[in-house]
Amino acid sequence: MVTVLGSTIENLISLIRGAGRFSRFSGSAVAGAFVERPKRRVILPLMMQIGLQSVPVILATGAFVGMVLAVQIYGQLHRMGAESLSGAIINYSIVAELGPVLAAVILAGRIGGAMAAELGTMKVTEQIDALRTLGADPVNYLVTPRFLACLVLVPMLTLYSDAIGIIGGYIMSVKYFHVSEFFYWHQTKMFIENWDLMVGMVKSIYFGGAIGLICCYKGFQAKQGAEGVGRATTNAFVASFVAILVGNFFMSLFFRSLYTFLYE
Repeated sequence: MVTVLGSTIENLISLIRGAGRFSRFSGSAVAGAFVERPKRRVILPLMMQIGLQSVPVILATGAFVGMVLAVQIYGQLHRMGAESLSGAIINYSIVAELGPVLAAVILAGRIGGAMAAELGTMKVTEQIDALRTLGADPVNYLVTPRFLACLVLVPMLTLYSDAIGIIGGYIMSVKYFHVSEFFYWHQTKMFIENWDLMVGMVKSIYFGGAIGLICCYKGFQAKQGAEGVGRATTNAFVASFVAILVGNFFMSLFFRSLYTFLYE
């Protein structure tokens, strides 16, 4: 009993220390964006890697999410004779929930893992220590540009994902299942507000920042050897995935309560 209690307390202390280290790391990365603007030659290649090279996978993901939603929702609504509501349900699900979340999860695997592996390799080969020796702040030089690139480009990629998902849902619903085009878009305009678009964008901004900070932090914490880099990459994706899901849940509750307070 005493051993179990001691182990629990030790794990709790370790968790608190880790949270403190991550908070200090995140604070330094965010503050670096205001202290010194990242140089163009540093941030542009990162924006190409995070943004432009991620467009194909984001478009494919968004398109199939929209089409799968259309197939599943039409099957349920057809039983009730309410096919005209499919547009509102599909497009709301994409804009407010599935679009931002799935885009962020895909990007956490693609760019988050790459950032963690790159920084982890720099850590184990002592390149980060060399930067400190030269008088440079590794967090400002390596993390801040990646954080800013994720913060800006993840919302933009989410917009692409939302747009192609809406098109995919429209094609399946109207062209394949022959739902009335007029009612499809009419119900969409009736039920989806600018508020829903804003909520989706705020979520994607949070997801982008979380991916950038968590994956860079895991890279900086990589242990020695190839196994350490691989473990850091895996931990980066898992931690980002959990942060996305947990953050999405609490933000959904918060925005639902805020909407009720302001408009109802």
